Amino acid sequence: MKVIEHLEKSSRPLISFEIIPPKRGGNVKQFLNVLDDIVKYNPPFIDITSHAAEVIYEETPNGGIQMKTKRKRPGTLGLCALIQNKYNIDAVPHVLCSGFTREETEDFLIELHYLGIENVLAVRGDTNTYKKPIKFGRSANHYAFELINQISSLNKGKYLEDSLLDAEPMNFCIGTSGYPEKHFEAPNLITDIRYTKAKVDAGASYIVTQMFYSNKSFFDYVDLCRKEGINVPIIPGLKIVTSKAQIRSIPKNFYIDIPSELAEEIESSKPEHAMEIGVNWTLKQVEELLNKNIVSLHFYVMQNSQPIKLLMQKLKL
Repeated sequence: MKVIEHLEKSSRPLISFEIIPPKRGGNVKQFLNVLDDIVKYNPPFIDITSHAAEVIYEETPNGGIQMKTKRKRPGTLGLCALIQNKYNIDAVPHVLCSGFTREETEDFLIELHYLGIENVLAVRGDTNTYKKPIKFGRSANHYAFELINQISSLNKGKYLEDSLLDAEPMNFCIGTSGYPEKHFEAPNLITDIRYTKAKVDAGASYIVTQMFYSNKSFFDYVDLCRKEGINVPIIPGLKIVTSKAQIRSIPKNFYIDIPSELAEEIESSKPEHAMEIGVNWTLKQVEELLNKNIVSLHFYVMQNSQPIKLLMQKLKL
């Protein structure tokens, strides 16, 4: 079922999750353990992140330096197939602009279509990924709205090869990202929301936000989106702070604010209490969001399900 169908038909608050594939050569056991933990909460869908190749410099045996390109976390397609066909939960693979040609994207979407996967989250991706040379006759999407346009075209049966006149239309529900505190490259929040409007106009059916720790940021963001004419569902994205180190690493990596009250409480506590403080903070966020009739919550689990288990014990949904 499509994400928007889940949202429309649900009679209870929906809890969805996002997890990341294991590193190249890593053991899939931890991923499966996390999956087994979160499926207990009956998520309507689970997002699996995608990762483009990165440039890695390695020292050679003779003392030289060589450049290699590697995908550190392959496996999105296989893990989505596992979730969809073994656990009977809708998988939402992330589809990226960065690091992939439009031809590679089309092939990936065809494979998803064969597997019966109906949902994708279309994002630009990190700009520091490996910039592969674009071969003659190939092209790339540079912005998320271009990627969404491509997926929307496939939904109409329009493939990159014009000769495929009898090609089967696809049927993807397209999600995209939103930034309550603005994307770090945007000059201001209003401009960023207009970029989001372009993604919706291109065919995005719902928005999942970047994590935030002040619900006011989310509520203000939704109000501004509605004023801009964005009427699709906006799902709040949440991540539980679990350590003192994250008070600095989360703002650095995701360009968001940690409220002073939360930061000071964790900084002044013993390290072993940080997760409990983070869980209690997110619990208050969730309760307020649900009281404001938010029908769906999305948690960035990554590879650690322990804080989610602690939260759900307190939440008792």
